[in-house]
Amino acid sequence: MSEQFMSVRQAAEYLNMSVAWVYREAQRVGLVPYRFGAGANAKLQFKVSEVQAWVRQQRLSGG
Repeated sequence: MSEQFMSVRQAAEYLNMSVAWVYREAQRVGLVPYRFGAGANAKLQFKVSEVQAWVRQQRLSGG
């Protein structure tokens, strides 16, 4: 089974955040990007499973 990745734009849409937020804050909050390519043409992407797991961790417990 191959890993599925999402672009920065797709991650921003999934998280309901801006693309700028993803570039600025993702690594700080624990979303680790993967870099494909080098230099100015490098693309940052995120594993779909890791983004989904991060979202689940953000859930506030009721009480």
